[in-house]
Amino acid sequence: MEATVPHSHAVVWIDHFIAKIFSIGLTGVSAAAVRAQLSSHHLHHKANAIGSGRVHDDATFLARISEALGNCTDLLIIGPGTEKTELMQYLKVVRPELNLHVESSDHPTDREIIALGRKRFHLDR
Repeated sequence: MEATVPHSHAVVWIDHFIAKIFSIGLTGVSAAAVRAQLSSHHLHHKANAIGSGRVHDDATFLARISEALGNCTDLLIIGPGTEKTELMQYLKVVRPELNLHVESSDHPTDREIIALGRKRFHLDR
């Protein structure tokens, strides 16, 4: 499911396969997801294989996430690996107007992701 963010605040939880996007406002939350289009679901090749050991990245993944953010102005990026940093660096170039926040996070539930966003953007009820 890919849609644009209707609120100015959003949280993106990202890993190598998916970016879960939660748009958070005073009137509610909407969710979307952008999936990486990888040639394989395995991150690493077997030992003694030719190549870098990593599956080729989806060259459009970060651009599709940026597009899905729509008119978002305040963004919290979380996730377990380096993808959150890659997304932050990408967005600094293509969306310099965004107010970016980055935090490490393991694998929280959707409710926990939303709670982090509400806390970050002072939208607690």
